[in-house]
Amino acid sequence: MEKWFSRAITGWYHDNKRDLPWRHEKDAYKIWLSEIILQQTQVVQGLNYYLKFTKKYPTVKHLAQAPEDEVLHLWQGLGYYSRARNLHASAKMILEAFEGAFPRSYADIKSLKGVGDYTAAAIASFAYDLPHAVVDGNVYRLLSRVFGIKTAIDTSSAKKEFQELADQLIDRKNPALHNQSIMEFGSQWCKPVNPDCENCVLSSKCYAFKTDMVREIPVKSKKTKVRNRYFNYLVLADKNKDLLVSKRPAGDIWQGLYEFILIETEKQVSREVLFNTKQFKKFVKLGFGLKYVSLEYKHILSHQHLYAKFYVIEIIGRLETLSEQGEKEYVKTQLRKLKSFAFPRLTGKFLDACDLKEIL
Repeated sequence: MEKWFSRAITGWYHDNKRDLPWRHEKDAYKIWLSEIILQQTQVVQGLNYYLKFTKKYPTVKHLAQAPEDEVLHLWQGLGYYSRARNLHASAKMILEAFEGAFPRSYADIKSLKGVGDYTAAAIASFAYDLPHAVVDGNVYRLLSRVFGIKTAIDTSSAKKEFQELADQLIDRKNPALHNQSIMEFGSQWCKPVNPDCENCVLSSKCYAFKTDMVREIPVKSKKTKVRNRYFNYLVLADKNKDLLVSKRPAGDIWQGLYEFILIETEKQVSREVLFNTKQFKKFVKLGFGLKYVSLEYKHILSHQHLYAKFYVIEIIGRLETLSEQGEKEYVKTQLRKLKSFAFPRLTGKFLDACDLKEIL
């Protein structure tokens, strides 16, 4: 069906593709690494992480045998840390269930943690030339515009409709080239805003261009609800330059990463209100000196907006490691060792901007 479509996008790809290291690979492990890194990440940011991971962990066995904290630390700054945890868990699964050999079938690839239909199709086609069509947000946009599909792309029926169309369009003789082409074309040419439709190789066939509906297609039915959260971080230190950090628990953002003492409030609060909370008094018992208050940091996630401030405080007496009903374990560490912990990017920004050695 519609061979003109595959011919047009692969021809465009031949002349316009970006030279990216994973495009020269047939190693399924490295292709998998690139696909997981590029989930929710732009190529310009993900490239350095791909190079770091392939250097540090050249095989799936190296990744599987690495400590989770080390993997998370290498991932630091990339965000959506569940990807790193899934990557590590899947590497262990490959070592145990597949005897260290990356799975070769679409079903087995999809059985890996963190791998869905799109990622499994990408790996299967790029590494093994299996005819499984990729469908991601860029492909949704491209196909809906070209073929005039007005089904809302955020509905369950859309997933089936677009997958069936993509499966019909794929060049079964060269699925890797077809998939690379449709992904690149959707990303680099058929952009969400102001695509260059006049000079598009698909303009003579494109429904949205011919009916002046480029801005209206693709159709979405839902609006994402955004939750605001207010994080007040206590960077507590004693005269020995010891500080407390804790590992974030499961069931929330940044699972497994470290942070300073967190007091989360329902709204922005003044330092006077904060310092009178039970949580604050639990950690600061004998008196303290406020050394530094950061500016407010705003961190935007897909469904959450975070507003954070950091309070650098020197306490009287020695720090105690505490636990909250077994939910959080506080670790005492030294100022010079902070770089060895995997922090969320939000905390990383604070540490980059604030010279704690000068303040404490």
